[in-house]
Amino acid sequence: MVSILIDDNILLRSYQPDDAAELFLAINGSRLHLRKWLSWVDSTLKPEHSVNFIQQSLIDQHDQRALSLGIFHDRQIIGGIGLHHWDHYLRKAEIGYWITKEFEGKGLITKCTTRFIDFAFQKIGLNKIELRFMPHNQRSAAVAERLGAKVEGIIRQSHLFNGKLEDIVVTGILKDEWAHR
Repeated sequence: MVSILIDDNILLRSYQPDDAAELFLAINGSRLHLRKWLSWVDSTLKPEHSVNFIQQSLIDQHDQRALSLGIFHDRQIIGGIGLHHWDHYLRKAEIGYWITKEFEGKGLITKCTTRFIDFAFQKIGLNKIELRFMPHNQRSAAVAERLGAKVEGIIRQSHLFNGKLEDIVVTGILKDEWAHR
C-alpha cells in the first residue's frame, strides 16, 4: 500500500476495498461538478462500480501499470490522484486528479500534486510526468502552470467527451526541471 502524508489533515493512500462506499458517495455528491471534466463519472452509477474500480486499481498497482490514490481529509475521501499510461521503458506517466466540489479552490490539488510528483520522481524513478486537460479546463491549466509544467502541444480532436471530439493540451515536467524549480 502506498501512503503519502501531505500535512496533519491530508493523506494520499491506496484505495482499499473498504473505501468503496465512501468513494462512491464522494463521486456521487459531486457528480455535476466532476462530469464537466471526467468521462468516467457517468459510468460510476452505483457503489459496485467503485468496488470494481478499487479492485482493478489494486491489480494495476501490483503490476505497476497505474497507481490510484485517494485524497483523504481527516480520514474522509475528498478526491483522488493517480498515475496512468505508465511507460517503464521511457520512465514517464500521465497524472490525473479530482476533488469534490466542497474542497475545490482551496489549493489542495496543487499541494497534493506537488507531493505526488515528488514521490513519482524520487520513489518510482520516473523521468517525465505529463498532465493533460481540455483547453477550457482553466483550473487544470492553472494547476499545471503552478507546477511548472511546460505546454508541449495541443492534440486536436483526440478525446471523445460527452459525444463531442475535444482537443487536449499536453503539458510535461521533466525530473531535472522539477529538481531545479
